Amino acid sequence: MTARTRFILAVCILALLMTGPFVLTALLVWLEAGEADRARLTEVIVPHLPLGALMTIVGFAVGMSVVRNLFRQYVQGLLRMAEYLQLMLGANRDFRVKPDGPPEVQALAHTVNALAQQRDELMQDVEAQIAQGKQSVEEEKNRLAALMSELTQSVVVCNLDGRILLYNNRARMQFRALSDAPAVAGGGELIGLGRSIYSVFERNLITHALESIQHRLRRSTVQPVANFITTTRAGQLLRVQMAPVLSVGQDEVGERAIGGFILMLDNITRTFENESRRDQMLHTLTEGNRASLANVRAAAEMLEYPDLQEELRERFRTVIRDEVKAMSTRLDETANEFADSLKARWPLEEMLGADLIAAAQRRIENVLKLPTKLEEIDESLWVKVDSFSLLQALTYLASRLSDEFEVREVRFRLSGAGRLVHLDLIWSGQAMSTETVMSWELEPMRFGDENSPLAVRDVIERHDGEMWLEREKVRHRAFFRILLPAAVPQEQIDAAAFLKGESRPEYYDFDLFKWSDKSRALDDRLLSELTYTVFDTETTGLHPSQGDEIIQIGATRIVNGKLLRQESFEQLVDPCRYLSPESIQIHGITQDMLVRQPTIEKVLPAFLAFTEDTVLIAHNAAFDMRFLQMKEEATGIRFDQPVLDTLLLSAVIHPNQESHRLEAIAERLNLPIIGRHTALGDAIVTAEVFLKMIPLLAEKGIRTLRQAREAAEKSYYARVKY
Repeated sequence: MTARTRFILAVCILALLMTGPFVLTALLVWLEAGEADRARLTEVIVPHLPLGALMTIVGFAVGMSVVRNLFRQYVQGLLRMAEYLQLMLGANRDFRVKPDGPPEVQALAHTVNALAQQRDELMQDVEAQIAQGKQSVEEEKNRLAALMSELTQSVVVCNLDGRILLYNNRARMQFRALSDAPAVAGGGELIGLGRSIYSVFERNLITHALESIQHRLRRSTVQPVANFITTTRAGQLLRVQMAPVLSVGQDEVGERAIGGFILMLDNITRTFENESRRDQMLHTLTEGNRASLANVRAAAEMLEYPDLQEELRERFRTVIRDEVKAMSTRLDETANEFADSLKARWPLEEMLGADLIAAAQRRIENVLKLPTKLEEIDESLWVKVDSFSLLQALTYLASRLSDEFEVREVRFRLSGAGRLVHLDLIWSGQAMSTETVMSWELEPMRFGDENSPLAVRDVIERHDGEMWLEREKVRHRAFFRILLPAAVPQEQIDAAAFLKGESRPEYYDFDLFKWSDKSRALDDRLLSELTYTVFDTETTGLHPSQGDEIIQIGATRIVNGKLLRQESFEQLVDPCRYLSPESIQIHGITQDMLVRQPTIEKVLPAFLAFTEDTVLIAHNAAFDMRFLQMKEEATGIRFDQPVLDTLLLSAVIHPNQESHRLEAIAERLNLPIIGRHTALGDAIVTAEVFLKMIPLLAEKGIRTLRQAREAAEKSYYARVKY
């Protein structure tokens, strides 16, 4: 029986107690009286009935007021205390009941607070002991996280359903580079814990590779791995090595079962393009020169005739000169065009030229104590070098200049020359002969305490480059010019793209090995097992049906009961209309911030991919979903996932609370509010609120998605429409 039902029952009982005895007594007197007595009773009582009725009504009102006051103080007060106790038991352990109401209820509140304090002290002691026991486990976990974050190889671990349960920073950046829409929210819709790897790779390809690994396992192969090359939807070429994650136990036939798989990814698009360009170069040299050689051969054969007329002889000589010149031009053009592909086989690394110069400065100053300066450094140039041997060569040359020519300062200059880079080591002093330069190039490098079997010429040849001496007579200077292969500039990744908040993001969750989408229907899944996308929108106004538009979408994800702050979606949207000053004061987004931002037609496909296979969560979800629904016809995109609303769930958990605003809920649950009225900030707060709600819902018997949706639909706030 609900509190409201009990109140109505108490009012009815009060009405019966006030009117029942009088009516019953009057009825008995009336039945026992005779005709004359009834007439006299009528004459005496009827004139006084209005006064009696009025007094009865007033007495009933006073009595009902007393009952209502007692009901509020004792019944509703105790119900509120019960909700507070639920908070103290689960969501907000530091919460304390504020003593309020009659003395008896206040005494109960003091006793409850004392018990809570005692409970907290015991729990702190238990938690301290648990923390001690978990320390070694946490250290191993941190070692794994550090190892994975520093790997240059892209690594992704999945369970058998293709759900991602581990990935590193390198994989995160590579997947974003594979996005169809990398300009929208960083292209982060492809990768995330609990996401499906089949959004990047074809299911049949992974299935075939797993079957191949299973076959190798049956044959007891030492390395049961599978390799394949595939093309992504964005046109990138990936080389993939797949290795199995073997379970501890054995299956029915006595073999170790595969519990998941590891993918090691290499983007070989650039390598493939370079190889294609080499093939093109060879084709140009062979096919282009074949005709020229045939003409030269024919002309040379004709010149062997002794009786050939001088006019024809000169014509054939001209043919030979022209064809040889054409062949020479063709060779020069090919060499210039494919200079960056004509590298030695020694592995070279790509690095920013300015970083190479800075490293050379530090090394020369530290080892030789020789001052250095910079001249005309092109900060945009990238080079492909063996940095260790090249730094040795530069230090060696500076050492010889200092020892033999008493040079007291060297300078660096870096400039581009097509597909090559000029690195100049400059000094002022007496002239140097070409023979000296040649001897320095050919001798093994020895300086300070370092000895290398390599010569400067070996280092230059390792880079397929050149080095020579040039003089600036006007400025009385000279410099060594070293030609190095240029590299394609690499994309500069903002550090904030890797880390937003914590020093090391958590990109793994091995509990997902136990999870299978096919085990149960979505509605019957436990709330603690589902994957959620918690989102929020900022808009130009509050009336979607009257033309207001979305100007920002922010979302984060909950996987396996954990909030993944690093897996976020945040994107400004051009609404193609002006913002009202009132809305700018709320969300702080100005018209200038929306210039050159993508429109909603470009943002929604990426957001749909980010929310794939998840349950949507929002605070006052009817508002946000209405904006998305208004765009279905124009974009053809429909968000048909189940939706949960934290506003409705709060009304289910705490029906006696006056406010269910996000701020009020967060305060009750002892959650800090950061970034309020930004889409991503509100989404993160909503996600934290929902995680606190899951155990509170379980206490009310609401454990599955179906139960949560049905309970929310019965709440008062479910009537609100937009």
